[in-house]
Amino acid sequence: MVLPQPPRSVPVPALASGDRLTRAEFERRYQATPEKFKAELIEGVVYVASPVRAFHGVPHADLVTWLGVYRTATPGVSAADNTTTRLDLDNELQPDALLRIKTGGTSTLSEDGYIEGTPELIAEIATSSAAIDLGDKKNAYRRNGVQEYLVWQTFENQFSWFRLQSEEFVLIEADGSGIIRSSTFPGLWLAVTALLEGRMLDVLNTLQMGLTSPEHQAFVEKLAEYR
Repeated sequence: MVLPQPPRSVPVPALASGDRLTRAEFERRYQATPEKFKAELIEGVVYVASPVRAFHGVPHADLVTWLGVYRTATPGVSAADNTTTRLDLDNELQPDALLRIKTGGTSTLSEDGYIEGTPELIAEIATSSAAIDLGDKKNAYRRNGVQEYLVWQTFENQFSWFRLQSEEFVLIEADGSGIIRSSTFPGLWLAVTALLEGRMLDVLNTLQMGLTSPEHQAFVEKLAEYR
């Protein structure tokens, strides 16, 4: 008598750059990958990240420091680093850094701990990924209503700050003092040249001026109404 054999489990295919997947299938395969693996779904296409080098990691740390200080001084605002964001059905990304309004904003936290919807501000460190960050990814962010998109091109030592205006991203220039001021997050001031030159003390001193501005105080009071 031949006993029936138990069904064999079918291995989950590995993610590979160029795969065209639904978001559900992308998540299924991602959950079967090693812990430190990183991939993104951009406009329905999989992009597997390369190993992170200092060209990316050092500016990433500086950017997260700047945003983290702002978050600390602004109750009602959340910052995140490399956090999976379910932007829409064709885009599940891991922005290098982001800011979002926790209550009354355009994104939420899912029950399984992912960000769902559109964070108000997203920042990317663009090294070898510059063509993606300024191409399909930028278009996905624009189409989904990201209000401000920051891209630091480290090889070119260039920082681009885009603001959504009339459904298009418009490049914002620094003022006469070399500062860009966020319109979505009042008080978030950036001394661009200081950041590019690694002068983080000057970056944080400029941010501190923004945090003591009347605009920031008014923003904090407005956010308090939602808590």
